[in-house]
Amino acid sequence: MATQKQDGFVLEAKRTSTRPPPLFKVLLLNDDFTPMDFVIEVLQKFFAMDRERATRVMLQVHREGMGVCGVFPRDIASTKVEQVVSHARQHQHPLVCVMEEN
Repeated sequence: MATQKQDGFVLEAKRTSTRPPPLFKVLLLNDDFTPMDFVIEVLQKFFAMDRERATRVMLQVHREGMGVCGVFPRDIASTKVEQVVSHARQHQHPLVCVMEEN
């Protein structure tokens, strides 16, 4: 689309493309001290997983050393990490939750 200005110049609308924000994986890391039931509780409470899915993720964390809790925009992922770590510390568990770019 072009518009004519009085001084003879033509202005064209510049098309800009927007990209969706980068997404981040929220991961739980395995440790030898946090009880499996607590990990399941965290997955249900903070990631809205049903018990079956939370159990599968917990077992992945236990067997493979880490498990994906979800994929979110940066701010949401950061908030989830803070919530999980704070909850774990309040219950005196060393559970580690981190985020990484997807």
